[in-house]
Amino acid sequence: MRALITGASRGIGAAIALKLARDAQAAGTPARLAVGATGEGEHLARLLAELKTLGAEAKPVFGNLADRATPARLVADAVDFCGGLDALVCNAGILGPSPLATLEVDSWDRLYAVNARATWLLAKAAFPALKESRGAMVAVASMAGMQAHPNSGAYSSSKAAMIMLCQQLGLEWAEHGVRVNSVSPGMVHTTLTDAIYRNAEVSAKRQAIIPLHRIGRPEDVAATVAFLLGDGASYTTAQNLCVDGGFTTSVMAGIPGMPKAG
Repeated sequence: MRALITGASRGIGAAIALKLARDAQAAGTPARLAVGATGEGEHLARLLAELKTLGAEAKPVFGNLADRATPARLVADAVDFCGGLDALVCNAGILGPSPLATLEVDSWDRLYAVNARATWLLAKAAFPALKESRGAMVAVASMAGMQAHPNSGAYSSSKAAMIMLCQQLGLEWAEHGVRVNSVSPGMVHTTLTDAIYRNAEVSAKRQAIIPLHRIGRPEDVAATVAFLLGDGASYTTAQNLCVDGGFTTSVMAGIPGMPKAG
């Protein structure tokens, strides 16, 4: 497995890198991974050390994805280090909470640049390598891209754009044997959301409205990404898979007076 994973230093991105490394080790073909990050840090150092214990060769690649020149450079670095690419995982993303009525244009542009434009530019740059390997791409979107998320600024619409982008790429690249899908996580406990889930009351209320009655883990998303990149999903492209414990599609279950199971 030769892969570039953006936003990989911690949380969902780190879990994806570790999952790919473990799967490759189990298959007897150690992974070569280019792990994207904005800079050095303890999370990245810890990830690189853990990847090494799994037999993976890993190289950090740094850059600001809001810069339009960065995606092509990251892909070039990854292809050079990995000797090609079997997989591209676009996981990096940013938030910018705000009501739309007061949202600044710069915030709108920055979220679209990182969440949507960079995904397209990474895909565009990686296409020749993915075409050669008949590889696959997965972008990590959000359930917020499937349902309106009030006061999220440009986040929801940028993630919706990412989902549609992957569907279009999946159709355009199918004839070349390159599959493209997206994954939309629901409520997931990561380092970035830790403060929310350390509040026992809030955590309990969230669990109560999720049909599976638990908060997601980064490993839940990583397992889905690995599946979509692997041979088990060889007939799956241009799809968005929601990993949310059933929450996004559960609205009808909350209507008072609906029939209950006996």
